[in-house]
Amino acid sequence: MRSQIGDLGNLLAIPVGDQRQVSGLLQAPRGARACYVLAHGAGAGMLHPFMASVADGLAERGVATLRYQFPYMEEGRRRPDAPELAQATVRAAVAEASRLLPELALVAGGKSFGGRMTSQAQAKSPLPGVRGLAFLGFPLHPAGRPSDERAVHLFEVEVPMLFLQGTRDALADTTLMEQLVMSLGKRATLKLFPDADHSFHVPARTGRRDAEVMAKMLDALSAWLETVTVG
Repeated sequence: MRSQIGDLGNLLAIPVGDQRQVSGLLQAPRGARACYVLAHGAGAGMLHPFMASVADGLAERGVATLRYQFPYMEEGRRRPDAPELAQATVRAAVAEASRLLPELALVAGGKSFGGRMTSQAQAKSPLPGVRGLAFLGFPLHPAGRPSDERAVHLFEVEVPMLFLQGTRDALADTTLMEQLVMSLGKRATLKLFPDADHSFHVPARTGRRDAEVMAKMLDALSAWLETVTVG
């Protein structure tokens, strides 16, 4: 089901199994070359300004996006869904993107929790039609507790992966991220953004603005998409 909501795009109802559905938001610019199935982080839904900025910026770069809610966010609950339900939601969103935009190459991923649920789903069983995964701040470990245990499943992912990370990200120690990407080999690419935190915010003392970081991040994502979706 799809309805128009002005400049935002097309509001969708995405079925997740037989008993529930979640909201989605499709932005598909004319002549789009790919579609990014974009999941939100644990603390904010698909309409958060960060998510909107990513979708708008990618539209300017010729990339469609399908944002969507996880059930807990749709229902106004604070506790994230169990991995099984979150992963089922990822699969449902990817299937909807494929149905609505069958001519476009698909990539999937998202912000923090959403990216990790996407990679877990891909590791369990490849997401049909998805050519790569892109993470906007992969949550490698809890804040203040450096570890790479959350990355174990990534070694089961066989499609290309892009990690966009801030060097001040409290949920992803930079040294551990660099070691992880090196261990993953050619399938993984890491792009670091100096002084950016988990939300890609930079302190005023750097002389840079968050919008500049966002633009560079989206340029990197757009360039990587070109490499995994051509052909």
